[in-house]
Amino acid sequence: MGNKNKTISFRVNEDAFETLRDIAEDRDISLSAVFRDYVDMLVDHDGRVEVVPETELGERQDAEEFPPSVEVPKSFIREHERLELEAEHLREQLEEHKQYVNHLREQVDEEDEEDVVYLEDLDGDRDEPSFQIG
Repeated sequence: MGNKNKTISFRVNEDAFETLRDIAEDRDISLSAVFRDYVDMLVDHDGRVEVVPETELGERQDAEEFPPSVEVPKSFIREHERLELEAEHLREQLEEHKQYVNHLREQVDEEDEEDVVYLEDLDGDRDEPSFQIG
């Protein structure tokens, strides 16, 4: 299989579009090339790309980690895991209830066919004389 290019489409506001077009003109490349460069950089760095002005590029401290990380208490992680398990259990229960409702609907549909009573059939079962209005 060959490596096929895919198209990505998104919307930006007019000001952002003008800024991007200016960037492309400054670099003397097409607007598409700006996006391709950005996407290639994003993929190469596993999504860890930070866009900063060139003037601030040298000012960044190497000790600073990007993306920033935050320590989360174990109790928060445990609660999150508990909620995920509970949500999974509720999804399973919902699926069981849906299956049960479908089963009941099928039973009702089957019983409806058997419970149909035609008036002509009732008239034929009587031993009484029939009368007609006319």
